[in-house]
Amino acid sequence: MADLLDVDGLLIDIDGVLTVSWVPIDGVDEALETLRSSGIPLRFATNTTTRTRAEVARLLSEAGIPVEVGEILTAPAATAAHLRREHSDARVFLLNTGDLSDDLRGIDIVDSGPADVVVIGGAGVDFTHEQLNEAFRLILGGAAFVAMHRNMYWRTSAGLELDTGAYVRALEEATGVEPVVLGKPSPDFFATGVTELGLDAGRVAMVGDDLHNDVLGAQHAGLRGVLVRTGKFRPEVLAASDEHPDVVIDSFAELPSLF
Repeated sequence: MADLLDVDGLLIDIDGVLTVSWVPIDGVDEALETLRSSGIPLRFATNTTTRTRAEVARLLSEAGIPVEVGEILTAPAATAAHLRREHSDARVFLLNTGDLSDDLRGIDIVDSGPADVVVIGGAGVDFTHEQLNEAFRLILGGAAFVAMHRNMYWRTSAGLELDTGAYVRALEEATGVEPVVLGKPSPDFFATGVTELGLDAGRVAMVGDDLHNDVLGAQHAGLRGVLVRTGKFRPEVLAASDEHPDVVIDSFAELPSLF
């Protein structure tokens, strides 16, 4: 049995914690129902970049996990807020798999240069050499470099798959330019979730399957960290880390028993 968790609110990752390829992990629906009935405030904090917030809410609800759109925090929504605040009226070259137009409404997205900002979103079939080379040239030419997140891989029903972070790292090394990262593990991303919960950071726990981006990132931002052994969890990554979660559990289904 894991240690008890002394917090008042939760930020919860989705992919690998609640679902894998949008199929619910055993026991998560009952666990969420228990947490909601106890009155614990929740937000769902995800680096998913292939779906809008509305699509994420719909897919979760169809999977038997009812969630309101307003409860979802996403890396694309955080990116959109950053672009509106820091790069209003900028031409934005977006490299992403999936249609995020609803969350990026009002932002001038271009398919090729010239551009003022390069945004790297979710990895997929659009990450061709030609597109990555366009991003490389634009950044070298002075465009701001923004990444929705730095996840190296995630788990699907087919197994582990390479994610955005590998391409972000390559562009960073090639250009010598460090990107602004908007999703987890950005402290600002966690701060947004804490603010929405109306709690102090130390009274909130982040539940995730990614040791570095979910759990340690949250701890560095002042939150507690709960690691689940589902999704992309790999025991060798945990064993090799000098930093450790506050709590490690087998799956999200075990979480209510910690309160």
